[in-house]
Amino acid sequence: MIEAEWRTLGLEAAEERAYEALLTEHATETEELAQRLELPQDQLQTTLDRLVEHGLALPPHSGGALPRPAAPASAIRTLIHRRQAELHLRSAELERLRMAADQLADGLPPGSGIEVVTGRREIAERAGVLLASAEHEVVILDRLSGLDIEGLLERGVTVRTVLDRDGLCAPERMRALTALVERGLKARVAPAVPTGLIAVDRRTTLLPPNESAGPTASALVIDDALLRNALVPLFETVWDRATPLGGGSDGPLPAPQRELLSLLASGLKDEAIARRLGVHVHTARRRISRLLESLGAETRFQAGAQATLRGWLTAE
Repeated sequence: MIEAEWRTLGLEAAEERAYEALLTEHATETEELAQRLELPQDQLQTTLDRLVEHGLALPPHSGGALPRPAAPASAIRTLIHRRQAELHLRSAELERLRMAADQLADGLPPGSGIEVVTGRREIAERAGVLLASAEHEVVILDRLSGLDIEGLLERGVTVRTVLDRDGLCAPERMRALTALVERGLKARVAPAVPTGLIAVDRRTTLLPPNESAGPTASALVIDDALLRNALVPLFETVWDRATPLGGGSDGPLPAPQRELLSLLASGLKDEAIARRLGVHVHTARRRISRLLESLGAETRFQAGAQATLRGWLTAE
């Protein structure tokens, strides 16, 4: 899992390292763990306190002792539920912002960081100009129609999209989407996408009107950093919870890998996993290493997080 995805879940790099150490190391006191992680003791203590706050660990029984790590699957679900609540709040805020756009129209002062574009043709033209300026990555929620996705892919721009499942019922739309995936589009599907959104290079975001809106509806083009920094994490949260479309490591897992992921997510040590699988501990470790490599994960916690985010593990 890439670092941006951990930021989306609200977990810092030091917190992940400390949590992984609680699962795998045999340290019993903060000072000992600080030495193993090569962190100042006060920084480690702050990190451990945040793990308890996040629900990834339980408070220690006594002073000086280390917190007790929660099982990875349970810990990740706690983070996901927290992010889902934030997602609902952000979606409501965006809807209020969009409704206000129709009323504001040209009333926003210059330099506000928000541009109101009114009319279907004008919105389509503004979206085209925005996409033409893309250099690195474009992320899209809810719709691809009318957008030059092929042109972006031909220029080497990474394009990720999450589409609403209801919009893929028509066979011709699914065929068109599959053709784009074969050309490099990274696509996922969700049962309910909260808003339409186009973000270019994490610097400019366009919020189109709802499809049911009238011909004089308005879109918002946002350059303001505060709003933009809320919109990109919104996309990442929806992306993490969506179902991948296409093959590769995003596809369904074979039963043996699913079983191994379940054991990792339960927080079992290597020896216990080997006993469950009926193999030598060295064999279990090799299987774990291959599984982490296939998922692009550096740690077993990251692998468990990916499994929970993708719905590969049964939710509680």
